[in-house]
Amino acid sequence: MAKWLLATMALSLPVLAHAGDFRKPSEPRQDRQELRQDAREGRDDHHDLRQVESLLARYDSARGRYARRDLMQVEQDLRGYVAAELNESHRELAQDKREVRNSTREVRHDGYRGDDRQDRRDDVRDARQESRALRETRSIAQQLNGLYGRMDSGSVQRKRMLLADLVQLARTEQAQNRQEMREDRREAREDSRWY
Repeated sequence: MAKWLLATMALSLPVLAHAGDFRKPSEPRQDRQELRQDAREGRDDHHDLRQVESLLARYDSARGRYARRDLMQVEQDLRGYVAAELNESHRELAQDKREVRNSTREVRHDGYRGDDRQDRRDDVRDARQESRALRETRSIAQQLNGLYGRMDSGSVQRKRMLLADLVQLARTEQAQNRQEMREDRREAREDSRWY
């Protein structure tokens, strides 16, 4: 009888050590979904960076040749790029806000709060960065709207500077996405320990 009791206790201790610390079974699925989303965003960010760098190169080439028609074509393409970036930023900000809400819910309801609090901090930071990027893109778009069609040297130079700002913004967004991918991989590894 004592051996049976001892064996039962030995097998129960590891389970009891984590009692009340079980996480939602949907978390591994959510982690995989976030990793797929990160990969999509990474590809999109890479494409966006190449596109805006190409716009800048075309703009510089047209500016150097005083090719008014080419400058106007680049401006038209730039309008499309900025509109697409604004739409993408709105979508990504909405997604980041959903992730903050989900993380907040996990902090309140799950037992392993240290990890959940770190995940929430990461999600809040991501949402703030996306909000900042959206504000910067909006500001650049507003400035460009006042300059489109103007070909005086000051306006051409200012548009070039704003285009360079868009390149830098795309590079920053790509770096932030890499950071988010690392965080999501870490979170997936941590969550996999529980299953």
